[in-house]
Parts: sequence; structure tokens; C-alpha cells
Amino acid sequence: MSRKIFVNLPVKDLDRSVDFFTKCGFSFNPQFTDENATCMVVSEDIYVMLLVEPFFKSFSQREIPDTARTSEVLVCLSADSREEVDELVDAALTAGAAAHGDPQEEGPMYGRSFADPDGHIWEVMWMDPAAIEG
Repeated sequence: MSRKIFVNLPVKDLDRSVDFFTKCGFSFNPQFTDENATCMVVSEDIYVMLLVEPFFKSFSQREIPDTARTSEVLVCLSADSREEVDELVDAALTAGAAAHGDPQEEGPMYGRSFADPDGHIWEVMWMDPAAIEG
């Protein structure tokens, strides 16, 4: 059995977050959705649990970081092409995200980043497959 990952992120407004990520092309599992949380499907093995802040606090005694001043995590997603990087980030920006930093060109890698409406940083990266074959 392959290992799965569930990233848990606090959000201020669940409906706003669902609307935003739907516009970015993601889907949600209704089995794990209620007024406190939703399960965003990134891939067959990757899920993001968007939890309203009071519910999120029930899982951790630590303070929720102020994402306008601090970063608690950088979520990086792979893309199949440079074009897919641009498509996803452009969709996020159109849906209300803020650009985060400049596009990155590092040899065979290309990436861009955005901050979602709750300030979480999402990186989208593509690496030329020819660069990792050798």
C-alpha cells in the first residue's frame, strides 16, 4: 500500500477556501466535508484538509501563525510541464491569490508561487525529466 499524505491547514472561511480552490481546479471529497472541514483532493495519494480555525485548534495547543507575518509551511506541488505551472498559478491569481515572489528558473527547474486567501504559500514546480534521467 502506498503512503498517503494529509496536510492540515487552518482557514478563516471554509466556503471562501472551497470556492478558491475549486477555481484552481481541485475537487473535494464530500465524505470528509462538513461545516468544520473539507478534504481537498490533490492526487490519489495527497489530500489537504482545510479546517476552520476553531476546529484546527482542537488538534494543536500551539497558536495558529499570522500568515501575513510568518510562514508555518510551504506547500510545493509538482507539475507535468512549465505550462501547467503557469496554468495553475494563473488560475489561483485570477481566483484571488496573491503572487508570492518571482518565478524561479534554476537550471532544469521552473516554478512560481502564490499565497492563498488565508496566506498559506503554495509553490508549483516543474523539472525537466531529461535532467533527472542521467
